[in-house]
Amino acid sequence: MNVKLLDLAAQYEAIREDAEAEVLKVLRSQRMILGENVKGLEADVAAYSGAKFALGCASGSDALILALRAFGIGHGAMVAIPAFTFFATAGAVSLTGATPVFVDIEPESFNMDAASLERAFKKHKKKIKAVIPVHLYGQCADMDKITKVTKKFGAKVVEDAAQSIGASYKGKGAGAIGDVGCFSFYPTKNLGGVGDGGMVTTNNQKAFDTLAMLRVHGSKVRYYHKIVGMNSRLDELQAAVLRVKFRKLDEWTNRRIENAAYYGKLFGAAGLAGSVTPPAHVVDGRHVYNQYVIRCKKRDGLREHLTKAGVGTDIYYPVPLHFQDCYKALGYKKGSFPVSEAAAKEVLAIPVYPELKREEIKYVVDSIYAFYAGK
Repeated sequence: MNVKLLDLAAQYEAIREDAEAEVLKVLRSQRMILGENVKGLEADVAAYSGAKFALGCASGSDALILALRAFGIGHGAMVAIPAFTFFATAGAVSLTGATPVFVDIEPESFNMDAASLERAFKKHKKKIKAVIPVHLYGQCADMDKITKVTKKFGAKVVEDAAQSIGASYKGKGAGAIGDVGCFSFYPTKNLGGVGDGGMVTTNNQKAFDTLAMLRVHGSKVRYYHKIVGMNSRLDELQAAVLRVKFRKLDEWTNRRIENAAYYGKLFGAAGLAGSVTPPAHVVDGRHVYNQYVIRCKKRDGLREHLTKAGVGTDIYYPVPLHFQDCYKALGYKKGSFPVSEAAAKEVLAIPVYPELKREEIKYVVDSIYAFYAGK
């Protein structure tokens, strides 16, 4: 059996006719930038997340940069981020001129640990101006604990919800809990486009007005520039496809949740507790499973075994951020963030996409069992 990690071709077949029709409409209109599709998608995402405002931009990475710049965060400032996440979170901080301050994660959720965050604030005093909790793999970070710390020290909260559209925390949608939320529409996301794209959400009118200027070279009126901005606009073609996919988002998300539950049932029955730890749903809210990531012993051997068995996998992420070459100068050492370092050695993503069949999920679990049983 061949089980892909993600099958975008299968997803495309479900929306092909509608998507192609909408793309043709855009091409025939020749309204390619910031048109009605972008406005419609912004309204859709704002309402879906529970935020007052949403603003399309060129990528999830740009969304983070725009959010930080909207609050004047740049040279001389520090921004606290988890040591275990995709590089874009750290890269966005550095590209504003600010310095990333890494903190450890919780072992079960893989999300930012509030106690580690508080230690970072105490160490760096008032230099940390913002915190970026990442809602990794589709589950929200424990925002009550994190915001309790940030309020104590007066820092802004920028949610990295790139993997978590549709996730929730205690009744609030991802992207509408902090000061600003940042989404990615990279093709592999739960709501993915046909290229790069992103969105920023906020309940803050002043932040929204600044963001709207920043994404178009800092202008409110064309050719008149209040601030120095950037060119980061979501184009109409992307928005047109995303609006078609948006209509299927809850259906696809519910299938991911069902697939995750079936994995949990099968892992429980397989007796693999000493070798494999399925992802934990640890906060009060909706986990949308952008990735289904297990912890496992002999991870690299298991991955090789699964590849031979025809099962797609990936490692999100093999190197903690404080070990990246570009951040060596920050002076972090081995053991600085032990939970993040352990996760990087143990995590493995296995298929969870909506079109996955029950027999394919069973084959994945059976293949994992065979590895540990020496078969």
